[in-house]
Order: sequence, then C-alpha cells, then structure tokens
Amino acid sequence: MAVIKPFRGIRPPKNLVEKVASRPYDVLNSEEARAEAEGNPYSLYHIIKPEIDFAPGTDEHLPEVYEKALENFTNFKQKGWLVQDEQEQYYVYAQTMNGRTQYGLVLCASVEDYMTGKIKKHELTRRDKEEDRMKHVRVNNANIEPVFFAYPHQDEIDAIVTEVVKSAPEYDFTATDGVGHHFWVIDDKKTIDRITEIFAQIPALYIADGHHRSAAAALVGDEKHRQNTSHTGDEEYNYFMAVCFPDNQLSIIDYNRVVKDLNGMTDGEFLERLSKNFDVEPKGKDTYKPNKLHNFSLYLSGEWYSLTAKPGMYDDNDPIGVLDVTISSNLILDELLGIKDLRSDKRVDFVGGIRGLEELKRRVDNGEMQAAIALYPVSMKQLIDIADTGNIMPPKTTWFEPKLRSGIVIHELI
Repeated sequence: MAVIKPFRGIRPPKNLVEKVASRPYDVLNSEEARAEAEGNPYSLYHIIKPEIDFAPGTDEHLPEVYEKALENFTNFKQKGWLVQDEQEQYYVYAQTMNGRTQYGLVLCASVEDYMTGKIKKHELTRRDKEEDRMKHVRVNNANIEPVFFAYPHQDEIDAIVTEVVKSAPEYDFTATDGVGHHFWVIDDKKTIDRITEIFAQIPALYIADGHHRSAAAALVGDEKHRQNTSHTGDEEYNYFMAVCFPDNQLSIIDYNRVVKDLNGMTDGEFLERLSKNFDVEPKGKDTYKPNKLHNFSLYLSGEWYSLTAKPGMYDDNDPIGVLDVTISSNLILDELLGIKDLRSDKRVDFVGGIRGLEELKRRVDNGEMQAAIALYPVSMKQLIDIADTGNIMPPKTTWFEPKLRSGIVIHELI
C-alpha cells in the first residue's frame, strides 16, 4: 500500500512565483538556461543549473558548481524569495494545456516504497545521471524539483480536489510556452488525514516522468537512513517530493525517431525490404500521422508513407512485444538499419511529439537525417501493465506533456 505524507513546502511569495518557476533541469542545456535566466536573479536555474553563474563552458559536474547551488538556495531563503510553510500540508498542482487541465496532488512519497518496488518504474536509469542528481540532493539537503507520478484514479480523491479548487488558487499564471499553472494549499487537517488514508489503500504508485530524479531522491534518503545510528523512520529524509496525477487524466504523446542513413540501401531497396513485415502505402507530400496501434509513418525523400505491421509481427499478449517502439526497434532499426543499441548509437536520434511531425520533416529535408519514423503513442494502460509485470520499456518510449514547473514548491529533508 502507498505510504505518503504531507510536508512543509518551501515556496515563493505570490508576487515572485512566475520569476522563480522554471522548466525542469533536464529539458534544456546550460546555454539555454543561461539565456532564460538572463536579467532574472530570482530564476530557479541559479539553483538547478548553477553552472550559469560561472563562465560559459564550465563543467556542470565540478564540486564548486554543486556548492554554488547550495549557496544560491541559501540566499533565496535568506532573501525571502523562498519561504517555508508553517505546517505540513498537501497541495494541488494543476496544469492547463490546449484547453485541457490535469490536477495533481503534491505530496511526499516513501523512500522505502521506492526501494521495495511499491513505487513502480518502467524505464532503466543511467548511473551517471543518478549520481549527478544525488549530489544535487545531498548538497542542498532538499528535493528542489518534484517527480511526476501517476496513480490509479480514486473517485474520492477526485471529489476532494474538486472541492479544493473551488477556492481561489494560491498561484495562477501562464508560462511563456502557453501552459497554465495553478496551485492550491490543502491545510485542513481532516482533509489531509483522509488523503493519507485513501492512498494507504492504493497498491502502487507509478513513475511517469523523472526516473533519474526519483532514483536519486530515494537513494539519498536510503543513504541517510544507513548513516544515522539513531534512525527512527520519522525523519524527513525518509520521503521525497512528487506530484501524483490520476491515471485517467494523463495522456502520453508520441516519441519519434530520425535516422542518419539507410545502412547502404537505396530508397527503393529500403521500401522493398520494409514490405516483408509491413504493408507500405505511399501518402505523397501531405504529412501522415499514425492513426492506430501498429501503424507508423515514414518520411523519406520528401514523401510520406503509411507502414502497418503485418499480423504475426508482434505479440499483443506480451506487454513489451505489443509496443510499437519494440516493433520499430526490432523490425526497422535493428533488422534493416543495423541500429542495435538505441542508447548509444549515434545514427539514431529522438524527437518528442510536442515538436510535431514538421520537426521530423525539417530534419530530413535539411540533410541532417535521411529518414524519419513516427509512432502511435503508448497508452497509460500499456505503461501500467509494463510496470506491474516488472518489465522495462525500450529507451525513448514515453513523452509526457506538459512538464512540471520547478520552483513552485520544494521539499527540505530536515
């Protein structure tokens, strides 16, 4: 059963929240963060991308860069740009994109639940990325950024949230990308206790986005447990911050592939070999988007094609075999193009569906890539089935949008 707790969030004053809040650390590079933070001393990038306070090109993994994160975090608190709430509470964080709003609960999840698998994963993590975020958590003694969880929706939680959001939000702003961010405080003890009780009946929570941050937060918490000879289990480091959304409010968008070459084949040879495992249908110059599971689109030499995997080329009873990323990886990237390892092969790159299929076309038309493959998006049911069966999705399978805004609330481990 899922163990959660309220916490004393550290948050910006209302008049500063738009200046403090930022995109997550891992969706932009150092120079992009430097440009976004220019002229804004309040930007959270000074804490989550502290290399922007050094000369351009400074290695973000230097000890002095991590120390700068702590210096800036301390300064933000001293200057009143971040202020800790007086009592433990839950929060509602909602996001509006393209006219649709999803409502999440900001809470603290259990380190032990992560370590024992009650918080379920669907992606592999890289140790170097884990260690980077572990250093960041250690030096700040805080979860500066939340992770993005899903949970099986509960009617009573929906009802509680509906009631909470009838009041005026604590924060309400639209970011530069057009996404609306809305935030409410739940400070009623009876409501807080009931939320905790309901989650205690939920068998598992699911990491939607933020596998490396989840691993780093939990591993540091476990590390602090092992180092503390007076450990009781009540310490704040036994928990880490997450925003939990009901699964029926979330949608996953496509995550597409572009390839540098056709492994020595001509266009005609490539299309002919594709026809062994796919029904190939030319679509001409008009952009073609996959319309169902096991249907793909291919962009090649200025033309779009529909590719539909033939029966027998996939296993709908296998939670991994049913995935279109598995089909495309096995039957196109590996079998035809010789791309074996999606994590390391430089001949393939990945484009989040938020950029649209025009981005695929652009990267092929400008000669950077030779072909593009667009996929039908994974469903939340597929993600949960994979996590429940202990399987791991292939790399670059899911893309969640909108991303959580960082800096709206922070969880300190003391």
